[in-house]
Amino acid sequence: MKPVRVGICGLGTVGSGTVNVLVRNREEIARRLGRSVEIEQIGARRDNPACDTTGMNVTRDIFDVANNPDVDVLVELIGGYDTAKQLVLTAIANGKHVVTANKALIAEHGNEIFAAAREQGVIVAYEAGVAGGIPAIKALREGLSANKIQWLAGIINGTGNFILTEMRDKGSPFADVLKQAQELGYAEADPTFDVEGIDAAHKLTILASNAFGIPLHFDKAYTEGISAITPRDIQYATELGYRMKHLGIARRRGDGVELRVHPTLVPAKHLLASVDGVMNAVLMEGDAVGQTLYYGPGAGSDATASAVIADILDVARLLDAPTAAVAPLGFVESDQQIPVLPIDKIHCSYYLRLHVSDQPGVLTRVTEILSHNGINIDALMQKEVREGDGCADIVILTHETLEAIMDTAIIELEQLADVTGSIIRIRVDHLEM
Repeated sequence: MKPVRVGICGLGTVGSGTVNVLVRNREEIARRLGRSVEIEQIGARRDNPACDTTGMNVTRDIFDVANNPDVDVLVELIGGYDTAKQLVLTAIANGKHVVTANKALIAEHGNEIFAAAREQGVIVAYEAGVAGGIPAIKALREGLSANKIQWLAGIINGTGNFILTEMRDKGSPFADVLKQAQELGYAEADPTFDVEGIDAAHKLTILASNAFGIPLHFDKAYTEGISAITPRDIQYATELGYRMKHLGIARRRGDGVELRVHPTLVPAKHLLASVDGVMNAVLMEGDAVGQTLYYGPGAGSDATASAVIADILDVARLLDAPTAAVAPLGFVESDQQIPVLPIDKIHCSYYLRLHVSDQPGVLTRVTEILSHNGINIDALMQKEVREGDGCADIVILTHETLEAIMDTAIIELEQLADVTGSIIRIRVDHLEM
């Protein structure tokens, strides 16, 4: 059979890894596919010493690749929004299939891109955009396709997971560990996307669409970062039998779908609690299979290239029969009008930390406010008075309640004269243990 001709745009970390793995595993890939995969052209502004492109057709204009009639599959690895979107739409208009690792592009413009691809009868694949080398999308779309997915939860940003792990193990403040992550190359110079949950929200948006058959709704995802987390709260959580994780959670409810990224306490004995460092993991609950866990590197040159090339092979297998392809978001009809619930409509358990004056009756007044709002206490811990300010920390774990009710209770608690500063609120999820 004739070879599959790919055009690779971008020679950064993932692009160079894709070139290297395609060259290194050429024979193995051909054996799996039944035909060879050839790099027809590379579009990159500059060379990358991490890969050898000697003898390859390299252009400095990535749109040369999108317009090259000899390219069957365009691989978009340049990142970003505007140029990447224009590149992908140009390739689609020219009848080319597309493979991308660009989660931001898919999460924010995927609905438009997939509509264009359907019009042209081509495939857009994006496994590498979520959790690096972990086949989370394939699991949802193929391995779990017999299931009604009830919920999923993931540690889907390695930078944030590394920071929380180091804060727990070393007791270091957020700013110090962030600096360390930047020095190690885990965090960008501007770490906002990672530490404020935007990157994870992009990935969760894609996972949720594949899980529930809904359009991409990045603009409706609740996003909360980890920059306000302190070693004190991580320590208190540990004492209570929990671990702090920055989770993306999508859950099917009777009145809609939850779509949220935030710091979360999970039981220390849960599988997700043991996922440390820069590793990623996605836990899924299906009505037939129960819980399944997918664990591995969420980033990196070869790991992400593994997912990119897997998508190339999937596309290649369908070149002669594209109508057999899985729908872009896993469902033939992915436009169900299932609402995404605002954060004040979710039901959750909570960790609360109050800094209070060492005065008689304070604890009674705190518990009365919670009781008045119908909030039951699961556990309570009062720490010793801290030197200097004469105040102590009260830590409370609550039973599940509506977030809007918790919002009201927190406002009332902060109005107490003996409560100093803002109350720390962290959501707790037992992940159906």
